[in-house]
Amino acid sequence: MNPLEVRVVDENGKEISLGDAVLGKWTVLYVYPKDNTPGCTTEAKEFTELLPEFEKLGFQVIGVSKDSVKSHIKFKERHGLRIRLLSDPGAELIKALGAWGKKKRYGKEYEGVIRSTFIFNPNGEIVWKKINVRARGHAAKVLEEAKRLAEES
Repeated sequence: MNPLEVRVVDENGKEISLGDAVLGKWTVLYVYPKDNTPGCTTEAKEFTELLPEFEKLGFQVIGVSKDSVKSHIKFKERHGLRIRLLSDPGAELIKALGAWGKKKRYGKEYEGVIRSTFIFNPNGEIVWKKINVRARGHAAKVLEEAKRLAEES
């Protein structure tokens, strides 16, 4: 399935397609496992901290997880996050992006969200992606990639 056609829920509880959110703008879309967990909180705070630099380059930053809109709102309030968060409760978008797969924790294997980041150009094409990233320091690496892409365009 084309990720741009997948329906998700924005922070206002409105159902939109990913295309509605990304077309016409450079977009960093990062996929994370769960609100209010240590790694996901670190990543969200780092993206929030660097948001002004992304915006100077003409980029928006959007996070997406399976969490509910209510959970996203609490997550943003609790940590002072300024990035936009989308809810993908059925993981349809996450799966369409290839950010779903086998994971291991405490020796047990299971299927779940793989922390990943995608950069979309204004035409909605994925021009850069990184699957299975480490949370700490990742936002700064993505910013470097955004700078490179902004210089090229």
